[in-house]
Amino acid sequence: MENKAVELGSPPAYTNGQVGHAPEKEHNVVFTIQSDASKAKEAEGCDVIIEEDDPWALPELNDNSDKWEDLDTKGKVKRVTWLVVKLTCLIGLLYMFICSLDFLSSAFQLLGGKAAGQALSSSVLLSNPVAGLMVGVLATVLVQSSSTSTSIIVSMVSAGILEVRLAIPIAMGCNIGTTVTNTLVSLGQLNVKSDFRRAFAAATVHDMFNWLCVIVLLPLEVASDYLFRLTDAITSDLAYNHSETSSNSNPKMLKAITEPFTTKIIQLSSSKIRAIARGENVTGSIIVSGDHVFSDWEGSDAAAGAILLVVSLVLLCVCLVLVVKILSSLLRGAIAKIIQRVVNADFPGPFRHLTGYFVILVGAGLTIVVQSSSIFTSALTPLVGVGAIHLNRMYPLTIGSNIGTTVTGILAALTSSPSTFRESLQIALCHLFFNISGVFLWYVVPVTRQLPLGLAKFLGQTVHTYRWFAVVYLILVFFMLPLVVFGLSLAGWEVLLGVGAPVVLLVVFVIVVNILQNKAPHVLPRRLKSWDDSGIPEPLRSLRPYDKIFVALSKCCTVCSKKPEAAGSGCVNGGYANDLDETMSSHSSQKNLINGSTQFTPL
Repeated sequence: MENKAVELGSPPAYTNGQVGHAPEKEHNVVFTIQSDASKAKEAEGCDVIIEEDDPWALPELNDNSDKWEDLDTKGKVKRVTWLVVKLTCLIGLLYMFICSLDFLSSAFQLLGGKAAGQALSSSVLLSNPVAGLMVGVLATVLVQSSSTSTSIIVSMVSAGILEVRLAIPIAMGCNIGTTVTNTLVSLGQLNVKSDFRRAFAAATVHDMFNWLCVIVLLPLEVASDYLFRLTDAITSDLAYNHSETSSNSNPKMLKAITEPFTTKIIQLSSSKIRAIARGENVTGSIIVSGDHVFSDWEGSDAAAGAILLVVSLVLLCVCLVLVVKILSSLLRGAIAKIIQRVVNADFPGPFRHLTGYFVILVGAGLTIVVQSSSIFTSALTPLVGVGAIHLNRMYPLTIGSNIGTTVTGILAALTSSPSTFRESLQIALCHLFFNISGVFLWYVVPVTRQLPLGLAKFLGQTVHTYRWFAVVYLILVFFMLPLVVFGLSLAGWEVLLGVGAPVVLLVVFVIVVNILQNKAPHVLPRRLKSWDDSGIPEPLRSLRPYDKIFVALSKCCTVCSKKPEAAGSGCVNGGYANDLDETMSSHSSQKNLINGSTQFTPL
């Protein structure tokens, strides 16, 4: 790759990584970027040199420790002991990490489980497919589990409260809502910018895949009943004998390991949430009595949920930070290189193109085992961040997890009565074929495969420059956007179309202009060849003005939190102004959206 040299504040004087002395400057800095793992190098009396490499390439996992053959017996015993201790701690932390996700799910069910159930039971709301989609998103965000929300949908169809046609958009929304968990998990690597870029892209590639599937398949379903007709043909002649054991046909799998601990903290009645969704009048708390910490709780469900939410988030963050640190210490040397090479390897020769499909099957199988796509993708996100798994390998694993999580709905359908078994299985199969259709749309064709990856890289590059944008993204995508679209859809198709169509056209226009600016700028008018020359106010075409606000707030908070004698030091611990490359962000050029951009485009 061609190296580029840039001098901040003056024209570039040196290229191709050559460092020299500038006679007119006495104190300059050399800043070399060769990979995500490289560090800033400072040398007095030198110009600023920037070598740009692929920011998504796997970093070099170096090991600076002594070689095994150079150690004496005591050193070898010490190293093996430390390795065993680290692996034991890693397994324990992963266990607590999974438990924290379970607590997080319980907290959201306490805070919004009844509201989610009531929303799902409103046939007036769900008659609008867009409203149904957003109800699925919000309900899944509230209960923090697509498995739970899809099981509720299946039980509602089984009870005859919800028609299969109305349930299909909700199932699509469940796919989107479940991705909030691994996006939250990616924030655990916020302190290391290159790791955070990879981790956030790995988390949001799941978001992008699901949103793109909905954008294509929801209008197709509304226009042609594609999923309904396909699953109706499959289940039309299906007979089922409901046995006594069918109600217990859903194996616990991973929950068999975590339940002994999680049930000692809190136990919830999922049957009450399902009853609320079926329109039944349910009173009292959804916390069940038993031998657990909240068994004698006399407060409201919301108060218990708030306490559990804080505890689960703290536990989640602590586990994530420690897991990342242990993984970083383990993923070094020959063993790390072997792991990195094996996980990201392709099949040899002509079978190379089949690797991705095999990885999809692996992702589906592992998700079936853990019975949660959130747990599976959340466990992989830190591995992408530290450089053990490439983003391109994470993508098929994510697609596979989408397919694997549909098994929960199918198992829930198997517990329904014979009279409603066909309808229950039909909606579960709709969820399955929705995800399979997404594979054909956004993975089988190599060209379309690059779109969700490119969007995820764009978001990763954005949070690499503006880390605060990750929190803004979470609030906008998983709360504000569903609520706004839901409100507009309730106002009627005319209002939704009148407001939504111009926004969609504007987004498409910006994407097309972005691509043309990088691929064929000569076809654009002069004012559109660069957003800087377009005359559009900077707050509408860049995040830099907002970044200045967050940097100022960071400085203010840091100074206020320091002791009076240290307040004048001018240090900023907020993670923005103290980074040289953060200062350099204003000099970065705009890149193609598909390749990952470093500058935000017009809103």
